[in-house]
Amino acid sequence: MSKADNMLSILWMLRSGRKVTAHQIADELEIHVRTVYRCIDSLCASGAPIIADSGPNGGFRILGHFAESPLLFDAEEQKALVHASIFAKETGYPFTDVLQRAIDKLKRYTNEKQLHQMERHSSGLSVLQPPVHEEQRSLLQMLETSSAHGQTLKMIYSNGREGGTVSRDFDPYSIIHWKGQWYAAGYCRLRQEIRNFRVDRIIGLEMTDQHFERPADFSARDALLGALLPDPGNHEPLITVVIQGHEHVLNELSQHWLFGHALVKRLPGEAHFQLGSSSLTAYVPYFLLPYGKSLHILEPASLVLKLSEITTDMAHHYEQMITAMTNNEG
Repeated sequence: MSKADNMLSILWMLRSGRKVTAHQIADELEIHVRTVYRCIDSLCASGAPIIADSGPNGGFRILGHFAESPLLFDAEEQKALVHASIFAKETGYPFTDVLQRAIDKLKRYTNEKQLHQMERHSSGLSVLQPPVHEEQRSLLQMLETSSAHGQTLKMIYSNGREGGTVSRDFDPYSIIHWKGQWYAAGYCRLRQEIRNFRVDRIIGLEMTDQHFERPADFSARDALLGALLPDPGNHEPLITVVIQGHEHVLNELSQHWLFGHALVKRLPGEAHFQLGSSSLTAYVPYFLLPYGKSLHILEPASLVLKLSEITTDMAHHYEQMITAMTNNEG
């Protein structure tokens, strides 16, 4: 660790209220005793009221009023940091190991009462997310590092069609966690435009010698949602979609990223949306399918027809599976 890290660690140990000797500090931090004395001298020069008691029960301690002051984080701040680390870990945050080291340091150099409270709060929060594979975590680390340093990446990306891949130079402006998935948003030099890429479809990344500057007005949120939501600047016709259903179903639809932006009227048991014609065939039917018979579409008829085609095709697919199973058993 650097001298600054050693000084901070020593300060945390003293802030816990314990009296510790130079040898105890050296053993805990795995540094030389002389380094401990140099760090304590620097802390004293910086204004930390550290007292050295001599004798058999001697050691270093810090004045009570200083130890009790919110030097770095108070109890509420510590709780928030622990909770944030749980969220980050479960969503696949790429620097989980570093984050855990910071939380361990926070716990190590606090007093027993605060540690007990931190443990109680951490055990009272759970986050359920799909697991993130280690390969994806490594990709996220490289994307974030490249974004921070402004270094272009060569990316091999799966286009999702029968294993086809495309190689491109990519300037990652930001990584985004949205609806359980990680995305990379930035400038695609192949298409010469801002694009979003699912990290789980990235086959490989390689640093290049090229560099970039992220635009000052770039918004990762706008980049991602702008690619999904209808563009108000184009002239695609908007079609009114009227859906009846249980209130909880309509509430869920109204909070959905696509339907929420398109909601124009809400009545008891009924919701009116205005959606682009292209999304009616590309997205909307597949979002509505899981609700089954809990909703009723009043208009347009084209949406009902599309849903009928999809479900008929699905029924035929499963009928073929049943037939194959029956033939195998015979």
